[in-house]
Amino acid sequence: MELTFWWMLPAAAVLAAAAWRLLRRRARAVRRRPVAHSDRLTALPEYQAALARHRNRLRLAAAAGAVLMVAAVVAAARPAERSTVRPEQHQRDIMLCLDASGSMNTADAAVVDVFGRLAREFDGERIGLTVFDSSAVQVFPLTDDYAYVQEQLEQAKLAFDGTGSGSFLDGTWNGEGSSLIGDGLASCVQGFPDSGGTAGSSGGTSDGDRRRARSVILATDNFLAGSPLVTLAEAGQLAKDRDVRIYALNPGDYDTGPDQNGPDQNSPSQSQPGAGLRRVAEASGGAYYALDSPAAVPGIVAGIEATQAAAFRGAPRAVVSDRAEIPLAVALIAGLVLAGASWRPRR
Repeated sequence: MELTFWWMLPAAAVLAAAAWRLLRRRARAVRRRPVAHSDRLTALPEYQAALARHRNRLRLAAAAGAVLMVAAVVAAARPAERSTVRPEQHQRDIMLCLDASGSMNTADAAVVDVFGRLAREFDGERIGLTVFDSSAVQVFPLTDDYAYVQEQLEQAKLAFDGTGSGSFLDGTWNGEGSSLIGDGLASCVQGFPDSGGTAGSSGGTSDGDRRRARSVILATDNFLAGSPLVTLAEAGQLAKDRDVRIYALNPGDYDTGPDQNGPDQNSPSQSQPGAGLRRVAEASGGAYYALDSPAAVPGIVAGIEATQAAAFRGAPRAVVSDRAEIPLAVALIAGLVLAGASWRPRR
């Protein structure tokens, strides 16, 4: 604890001493006039009792006034407390990369529903949405217009639920095959400003864009059908080279037991459905999640948010917090006591 304006205390002490000397000098200068036979009055028990009560009230009022003045001066001097904090960075770019094949509808609807609710609390993050199947379509680029984000994600949720416009996913079936994950992931990585894609609401690429934490939320069933232009491994390397973390959500991974034929009994088998996707996600610094149920999506997204907050904390910095609540509380109590001691009931 320290005082920001510590010099106010000695200044107040000097002023108080000067005022005390002035009052004493004026009190000595007051000419008192004697009253005949006043000793008879002052000798009365009632008078003595009233005088004692008056003197007690004066002592209480003087003490309360002194405490009030000291507390007020201390509060004016701004008592403060210094601490060191590591604030969370909210300058993050999050690209939702959703496999639009028919088996992913329920999981995709859960993902966009969660992020639609999160967008109401975002502050500084930018979010974008790209959907893919045999071809990739950018629904909207990275933006911090959260009202627009919520509107678009609501339309996406209705489309994945089958109750919205059928044209929302147009363009995702222009190629041959289905769930071309490498092409979809590469398109999502290209959506970041310094990756040759659209800059979103920033209007261009800058050093600030490059310093922002970048993440791809990739939801796919991992059932590749066809020949992609970019393999999953190549797209993962592209993300790694451009410092993009991949968080993969895979509802198609039903086998996550240990590889009984491999050297490491605790590692996933290389022949398991999600092994390649897991390697790509973890190599980028992200994580892999096998979804047992779309109901698990909110918990997984909360885990991703917590992981990102821990990974992207700002540099330590000193924070000064005002702590004037104690002297102000003391001043309030002293003021109430002073008011009570100064009040004299009428008789």
